[in-house]
Amino acid sequence: MLRVDHPRFRSALQEIEDSIDTAWNTLCADSGVTPGTPEAQELAQIVLQDTSEFGWRVVDGALKQLTCTECGSGLGTGPLGCTACDLANGLRFAAQEVGNEHTIRVSSAVARTRTRYTPRARTSYELLLPGLLESKLPTTAQFQRAKDLINQLTDDELEQLIDPAPFFGVL
Repeated sequence: MLRVDHPRFRSALQEIEDSIDTAWNTLCADSGVTPGTPEAQELAQIVLQDTSEFGWRVVDGALKQLTCTECGSGLGTGPLGCTACDLANGLRFAAQEVGNEHTIRVSSAVARTRTRYTPRARTSYELLLPGLLESKLPTTAQFQRAKDLINQLTDDELEQLIDPAPFFGVL
């Protein structure tokens, strides 16, 4: 089984998607805009004009509302080298974080746009995501150990990793 098909990972990713949708729907309601309308697309474009003014979930929600005019993918999810998607993906990292959410934001961004990252880059973030949602954060030493072990595996082996324990220890 591939990691992306495992129920633990799929559940974590759904939890993130739901939280993004909730944040976006709240912004729409607060702005008097109905989600899924042309007005919501306009609101998304406004959010992307200065992502530092909004929480990261709102920014990711705005990106979900728009289609890339260059590649036709969801904005920020297209292939590497698509100028508009590269820019939009970068914008998501200028958004605000509440508390200690940096690792959740980065892990979820990588997991949600996994084709933009190499198997080595995405493996640790995807392995960690379910635990991060349970407030389980590895130490620097655990993360460095995991990186060393991950770097020894082939791309196919990386995609089949499901259990973070052999790499990060007990979190």
